[in-house]
Amino acid sequence: MKIALPTLLLGLLLPLAFIEPRVYLTLTVAGLAMGMLIFLVASGLTLIFGLMDVLNFAHGALFSWGAYIGFSVVLALNQRLGWAESPSVGLNALLLLLAILAAMLVAAGLGMVLERVIVRPVYGKHMFQILITLGATIVMEELIRIVWGPNDQVVPIPLTFQGSWDIADVIVLRFPIVAIVLGVAVYLGILLLLKLTRVGLIVRAGVENGEMVQVMGHNIYRYFTAVFAAGSALAALGGLMWAVFSQSVRPAMGGEHLIFAFIVVIIGGLGSVTGSVIGALMVGLAYNYVAFLVPKAAIGVNMAIMVLILLLRPTGLFGAGK
Repeated sequence: MKIALPTLLLGLLLPLAFIEPRVYLTLTVAGLAMGMLIFLVASGLTLIFGLMDVLNFAHGALFSWGAYIGFSVVLALNQRLGWAESPSVGLNALLLLLAILAAMLVAAGLGMVLERVIVRPVYGKHMFQILITLGATIVMEELIRIVWGPNDQVVPIPLTFQGSWDIADVIVLRFPIVAIVLGVAVYLGILLLLKLTRVGLIVRAGVENGEMVQVMGHNIYRYFTAVFAAGSALAALGGLMWAVFSQSVRPAMGGEHLIFAFIVVIIGGLGSVTGSVIGALMVGLAYNYVAFLVPKAAIGVNMAIMVLILLLRPTGLFGAGK
């Protein structure tokens, strides 16, 4: 905590020396939105990787499945009912909500199948986890190509979320504000679940000493399946929101964003939801600032941030379980 907030504040203020204020504010809003979108993906990875000690490389494929399921719902409802093109805020919001629910439910179901069939037999065996989840990723991405085709597809954007606001000569896109609000809501929901509910207590205790939890009469594997499903649903949520943000879907999009999620989880500290938020905001802001100033260094700067933080604090900004 002593390192995290000063680092984030320094990252926020330093670009002001090189960027004109109005452009800086536009980039900051975009960076916050990108950070929250990355957090939506990293939050699921934090639950699975940080709490359950499972290296789930199929997380990116679940991200892609969420994007495509949500895309299909939006496309179908827009073609039949024209909801995306309607000027009604209520219909636009309902369309996005239905797409989110469908994506999260399908991904949660896929996550339960993955956990029970391929992950449960390799708990505690990281090398096997990497290999078997990479295999699952290949299969799931190929299924996407079979069902939806190999080409990029355009996602219809609900009319309410198109365009931008001009606030004191600062251009603020509408959808990024939705992403920021949703990211904050997910963060608070996860914290409340883990810290204030019986389920959260059992899961955290099961990670520390699964045998003791079993002896007390709780089927810890049932809870682990639920956590895996929840993490998968969050991956799908991130995938759909990113698809709307970028206005496109493609089969390999999950793998492209998985690296950002791993960077965020490592920066924040394994198992720390707050660390994931701080890490995601750092990554999103740094990417946007550097992409404006030195485009070719945009991706490399996040790797540099991760290396620097690990040199200063090997457990990440918040450390495991903090």
